[in-house]
Amino acid sequence: MAHSMVQRNIGCEAAAAVAQAAVAAAREQGARINVAVVDRAGLLCAFLRMPDAPLHSIDIAIDKAYTAASFGLATSRWTEVLAEHSSAVRQGLVQRPRFVAFGGGLPIVDNGELAGAVGVSGGSEAQDEEIAKAGLAAIGMNK
Repeated sequence: MAHSMVQRNIGCEAAAAVAQAAVAAAREQGARINVAVVDRAGLLCAFLRMPDAPLHSIDIAIDKAYTAASFGLATSRWTEVLAEHSSAVRQGLVQRPRFVAFGGGLPIVDNGELAGAVGVSGGSEAQDEEIAKAGLAAIGMNK
């Protein structure tokens, strides 16, 4: 007998709302950012690029969201988390393609279950994370 389970995933309207709110927050701060929203599998659902946002930050925003969805962990926490592991893990994990270990990626958690993630890149780490939080707040998810 096959078993299956229902998993939460962010919808396209909610993903768009997160991205739009992040851009609005960045505008208030005078930052130029790229913002990506992915579903729980790390697949892109929404993306916005502000004029003059750094080009490298396109992929970084997407990879921050991917990393946050992959582990259900804010990307800003990786320095602390990696400190608890062996040097092999510390050195190896950060070399993985698409893995980002600095601030700006946040998981989207709905009723205790991972539903996706948001990644912001273009400002400082602190700005990126604050802007990502503003995006989540727009859909009632404060993380």
